[in-house]
Amino acid sequence: MESVRAILFRKLRAIWQRRWIAVATAWVLCLAGWYGVMQIPNQYEASARLYVDADAVLTPLLRGISVDSSVSNELDILQRTLLSRPNLEKLVAKTDLELSLTGPSDLERLVARLATDIRVVPQTRNLFTITYRNTSPKIAFDVVQNVLTTFIESKIGNNRSDMENADTFLQAQIDNYERQLRDAERKRAEFRVKYIDLLPSDNGGVSRMEAGDASVRQLQGQLEDANARRAALAKELETTPPLVVTETNPGSAGSGGGGGGKSPRLQEAESRLAELRMRYTDNYPEVIAQRNMVDALRSGKLSSGDAPSSGAPRIGATAPSSRSVPNPVYEQLKVRLVEGDALIASLTRQLNEATRERNRYADIARGAPGLQAEYININRDYDVIRKNYDELLVRREQMRIAEAADANANKVQVQIVDPPQKPQTPVAPNRGVLVSAVLGAGLAAGIALTLMLSEIDTSFQGIDDLRALGLPVIGGISIIQGTLPLWRRIFRIASVSVMVLLLCAAYGGLVYRLAATGAA
Repeated sequence: MESVRAILFRKLRAIWQRRWIAVATAWVLCLAGWYGVMQIPNQYEASARLYVDADAVLTPLLRGISVDSSVSNELDILQRTLLSRPNLEKLVAKTDLELSLTGPSDLERLVARLATDIRVVPQTRNLFTITYRNTSPKIAFDVVQNVLTTFIESKIGNNRSDMENADTFLQAQIDNYERQLRDAERKRAEFRVKYIDLLPSDNGGVSRMEAGDASVRQLQGQLEDANARRAALAKELETTPPLVVTETNPGSAGSGGGGGGKSPRLQEAESRLAELRMRYTDNYPEVIAQRNMVDALRSGKLSSGDAPSSGAPRIGATAPSSRSVPNPVYEQLKVRLVEGDALIASLTRQLNEATRERNRYADIARGAPGLQAEYININRDYDVIRKNYDELLVRREQMRIAEAADANANKVQVQIVDPPQKPQTPVAPNRGVLVSAVLGAGLAAGIALTLMLSEIDTSFQGIDDLRALGLPVIGGISIIQGTLPLWRRIFRIASVSVMVLLLCAAYGGLVYRLAATGAA
């Protein structure tokens, strides 16, 4: 603690010994700094605020059927293109900035400076500000006004230019895909014509080869069924007699005799009919034939085939007469057998033709083993081209709807909230802060200079400096303050204080003047 106090005391003594150097340095630096601050040109700022939003009716109406042209996308594009070099060069030509140019190099520097000085700052999603500073309030106003005009013009011009470029690109792609689609359709049609028998139909049906296989299997089944039915008819025909015997008894009408019971043949026929009806419908041929037979036996057209019982005939009875007639059931069975033979012949012919056709398809298929894979590849290429072509057509229609909406309606509303005004008071520099900083810097520089001079001073300031050399020090003689007149000591303190106070007074007067003129 004692060493720190000693060092501090030594520094203060060094400053006091070179007090006039510190005061002079502070005065020189403050005066020079304040002069420089006053010479800094004023900066005037002009600004404008815009509100950009989508149309509350048109934008939702077009959502999903036109290209996406949201407000955020348009603002991003406008902010990137607004400060482009062509727009900045037009801005220079429209304002008094052109008067300060003396050559191409000046234009390059001015364009680069404008690109950083002009600021487009979004405040919210739809509200943003355009600001620019310049030493001339007129130039600041003109620049913001022209940037605002360029912004509005670019919104329309960029949209139309983008639409035209997109339309040209889409039309070129559509023409290209249309040519590819025609080539793919021609190749697909030629392939189908060449192998139409082996390829499935466009609606997802089977191929002719597959249909031929199915037809052969179906005809084979029908032929087997027809052969089975013919065999059954032939077997039944063998057991059916071709002729039947009929009997007549003229005197039986009044005699009270004549076989009042059923004959065994009739009973057998009725039992057969009942059995067939249990198995088939009434329209089945065998049922119809059996029913006709029963009707014939009941009406007496057919004889039962049984001889009368042994013994003499009864008195008054008339001897019956008999005759042979063709059996209708036998005739029907013969007709059905002939029809079955014709059906078998027809089915055999159809089966032979279908088999030959199927074998022809099989020979073609064996000659083109990769036919199905090639057809799948052709269809896949065709489907891809067709899908891209249809997608491009949809995109083109969406773009044209958006173009019509942009040309005939204000889909994006631009409203100038705060138009630019010619600035009356400067916004920079902040001279009050700069003047205070100069004062502080001047005082600090004066003190720092005295400390630096004390460090490079090789004289001994006290006994400690001598002892630091390693030499024995007997003692020291201090200045006897009483030998200096009091007025002289007061004069020394007062003179330094007056100079510092004058410097502070000059600072205060300068700050007051800046505040009065509004330049602080």
